[in-house]
Order: sequence, then structure tokens, then C-alpha cells
Amino acid sequence: MAGFVGASHEFHDAAFVRGWASRFVPTPPRLQLFDMILDQIESLGLPQAHVVELGTGPGYMARHILQRNPTISYEALDFSEVFFDVARETLGALSGRVTFTSADLMDPSWPDRLTSRPDAIVSTWALHDLGGQRPVADVYARAYSVLAKGGILVNGDFIKPDGTLWDYEPGRFEISRHLEFLRAAGFENPKSLALLEHNLTDPTAAQNYACLVATR
Repeated sequence: MAGFVGASHEFHDAAFVRGWASRFVPTPPRLQLFDMILDQIESLGLPQAHVVELGTGPGYMARHILQRNPTISYEALDFSEVFFDVARETLGALSGRVTFTSADLMDPSWPDRLTSRPDAIVSTWALHDLGGQRPVADVYARAYSVLAKGGILVNGDFIKPDGTLWDYEPGRFEISRHLEFLRAAGFENPKSLALLEHNLTDPTAAQNYACLVATR
């Protein structure tokens, strides 16, 4: 065993959230992930697609997408009001194009809180914080149930890379398991588009994340 990869968070604590957000300003590989996700949204060919982001956090992806696409509608879901405060600051005038929906992904009823049926459900670096494989699988199943036919789910999240000698927290697991859970939920053709910041030798908690996509 070479070590342990994981992190603990206090996302209801204002000081922690603001410090975390200041350290999480997107790097070039993270912006590359945002662009991959936007490409998937735009591949739907819907000029007014409704996009739901699960775990919007400080709003970095929302800002990136909304700056580049002036027509989509955007719904930001999170369980932390502190994150909503930070996201509004990040978004500035773009906040007027965002619906902020308070919901906990551990609550099975979170799809009932959405304002309208999404054409795309997206997420980055959030679902691993649910603490294990089963909660992630449950989110995939609920996302499938609420997505419009032909809609997509795109999840950019930390994974446990194949071939690692390190222990990973339970919410970080192999891409193959993610694809298995997506198929079990009913999604068509789930696949990984990329593995970013791949590091087997001396990984940090901010490396080894994949862009997973599947169609309803």
C-alpha cells in the first residue's frame, strides 16, 4: 500500500467553503473537462436545452458554460446555501440565467425539486462526496428517471484508476463500475471520454478524474 487518496469537507461552513473555493479555481485540465461537457450539451442540437448541474459548488462550471452558450437554461442544485452564495458571486450578472435549487442528493426525492425536465444532467467533482458506490448508483438511476428521452448525463468526477497501489476513499472507484451502474440504470452506450490528470505513482486528492457520458 502506497498511501491513501481522499478528502473530508465541511460544505455548510462558510470559512471552509470560501477557502476551498479559492484553492479550486479551475486549472487548464479542469477547463478542458468543462469544454468536454459543453460539447456534449451542444451535441444535443437543442438551442434552449435545460441543463441541471448536480452539486454546483462555487459555480465555476456554470460560469464557463453560460459564458459560451447564451441560449441554454441552467438549474444549479446543491445542498449548501453557502455554496449558493459563492456561486452567485462567481456568476455575477450570469446569475440571472440560473435557477438555484436546494436539494440533497442523498434524499431520493431530489428529482421532484427540479423546476422542469432536464435535457442534460451534468456534474463535476461532486458525486464521490456521497461516500460510496451505492449512493452514486442511486443518483444515476434517479437522473435516468427524470431526464428527457434522448437526454444525456455527463459526470466529471474523481475515480480510482486501474493499476493503482493506493487506497482510495469509497466514493472514488473504477470507471468500469461507473459504466456498470449507468447501464443498470438504463442508460445507452455509457462511456468514458477522457481520464484527466492521471497519476498512479504519487496521486493527490485533486487528480485522476474521468469524463463519463451516457444517453437516456
